[in-house]
Amino acid sequence: MDKIKSRYFGELKVDTIEKRVTGIGGFFFKAQNSKNLVSWYAKHLGLKTDDYGSTFWWVDQHGNDCSTQWSPFAADTTYFEPSEKQFMQNFRVENLEVLLSQLKEEGVTVVGEMESFDYGKFSWILDPEGNKIELWEPIDSVFK
Repeated sequence: MDKIKSRYFGELKVDTIEKRVTGIGGFFFKAQNSKNLVSWYAKHLGLKTDDYGSTFWWVDQHGNDCSTQWSPFAADTTYFEPSEKQFMQNFRVENLEVLLSQLKEEGVTVVGEMESFDYGKFSWILDPEGNKIELWEPIDSVFK
């Protein structure tokens, strides 16, 4: 079981769960021709692909169905900005809103605003080397 700590963010007392990252949500990278690359991986490595790349399904320690996404992006994508890197990691997290408060308090650079979709919540941060990291609080059940 994860440890719960009480922390204060300004005047707000928040019970935080120490677990932050729960797994890899995806690996995204720039490609000169992302459609051809997806086809190549399907043909030669047997990946089951769609327009976004390939989704790998697995079961976590609690028996929940989970997914990890592999996706080549167009070479000129702006989705990874402000990072100038050719890749972006996506980590699965729990309690994204609380985690963002903790990260801000710790001085981590948060990029943009959190976004919510029917398949989960997303936010972005930068590591000390300027790599953009996508944080995802997933709702895997909507993919079934």
